[in-house]
Amino acid sequence: MSSLIQKRSSLLPQTLTLRRQFVTRLFSPSFSETQTCNSSSSNRKHPIHGSGYDFLRKHFTGSSLISVGNSKLSSGSDLGLLNSIHFRLFSSQVAVEPSTSDGLTVEGIIANQWPILEESESDWKSHASAIAQSIHLIKKRLQWKKLLFRLELLSSQLDKPDLWDDPVRAGRISREHGSLIGKMKEVKAFEQELLEHIEMIKLSREESDADLESESFKALIEMRRSAKEKELEALLSGDNDIYSCFIEVQAGAGGTESMDWASMVMKMYKMWAQRRGYGVTVVDEMPGEMAGIKRATIKVDGEYAFGYAKAEVGVHRLVRISPFDSAKRRHTSFAAVAVIPILGDASAHVQINESDLRIERMRAGGAGGQHVNTTESAVRITHIPTGVTASCQNERSQHQNKASAMAVLQARLDQLEMARQAQMNAQHTQSLTEISWGNQIRTYVLHPYRMVKDLRTNYEVSDPDSVLEGDIDSFILSFLSAALDKDEADM
Repeated sequence: MSSLIQKRSSLLPQTLTLRRQFVTRLFSPSFSETQTCNSSSSNRKHPIHGSGYDFLRKHFTGSSLISVGNSKLSSGSDLGLLNSIHFRLFSSQVAVEPSTSDGLTVEGIIANQWPILEESESDWKSHASAIAQSIHLIKKRLQWKKLLFRLELLSSQLDKPDLWDDPVRAGRISREHGSLIGKMKEVKAFEQELLEHIEMIKLSREESDADLESESFKALIEMRRSAKEKELEALLSGDNDIYSCFIEVQAGAGGTESMDWASMVMKMYKMWAQRRGYGVTVVDEMPGEMAGIKRATIKVDGEYAFGYAKAEVGVHRLVRISPFDSAKRRHTSFAAVAVIPILGDASAHVQINESDLRIERMRAGGAGGQHVNTTESAVRITHIPTGVTASCQNERSQHQNKASAMAVLQARLDQLEMARQAQMNAQHTQSLTEISWGNQIRTYVLHPYRMVKDLRTNYEVSDPDSVLEGDIDSFILSFLSAALDKDEADM
């Protein structure tokens, strides 16, 4: 072990030189290798370690001031200037593509077209090529150029001296700015890590250090595995993807047939959510006269619930021999699915005035029980200006039903506002504009053959039973990938 440490120490100066070159490129020319930090207690010279932003953050506390050129930063509204400096530092980092000492870059790895072999193969170039391809795909899915453009726009807003006159808006801009930079820094760090491991493999071979080469090789394999997870995360890069959501299912025309189909679809989503470890709560349910449901709403709690479930928005079609038809004829049924994000940012919610609400109380329907049907515990709330309604009857008390109905109403109004803004900006998204009866997305055939086919992507499986039991991730990922590819082609 001691010999390994000594060998690493002999390689350290070269590694530090590479890191120093990378860090030097991170800073704009206006920054020297030291900055003066003027605090209430003393004036000291501080060497810059890590990113310039980390240095500024470290000393940006209380009454401290930081001298940056001719500007001084203090607490409060100067946070915008600090964020702007962060963006300029980060832009400098993104503009210069990181490379190894011999000039190899991620794009260079892709251009070399090193063959990608199985993970079990002991070829470091194969692993490096697979990781580089993943990084390229992640950038494509994140729409890298659009992110940079958006960062520039947010940075210019943060530069405005009157930004913090509206703290709510300023906070929202600052949070989005930080979130975007966080996403991009994570990708750049992953890219840099790949190049550092390649550098260490080359250096270890020059020094005939088998232990260090083995360690770096294992690190490449781990990176290759984690790259697949990052590819999936990049699919869920929408503004609201991370939030929980409501899933609503409504039966189409067709009477009992469609109501039974609607209940099957809702059961499918409950099982899907449980498979993913999400919490599921029934918010509202209106049973059919003979079977099934007329409509139902569930709340799905968990990270990225909306990001995944938004792929299910639209009309779902079933073809089968009807269990309600004595003649055993084939029937076609329809059910519509809507997915609404539950926004976590309170400042993004539509403000609801109590005077704009009409609240109706009634006896709950359903299977009954000692309490459910004996009191007026069910609640329906109507937002008078828009006509949007929400109801809940599954809780034990009127107060709980009202709270649940208000949560659904809030989410629907938020979605309505997002759709209005999207229309104004001519930016129509699948999750907001395809909630209509004219957009059939998937067909489930149980007779005369067995198949489930997504009409948007042409992805299909021959086991409808597994799909109806909640195994729909393959359809979701296929759609999300296709949607991103389409966006890329339209750019």
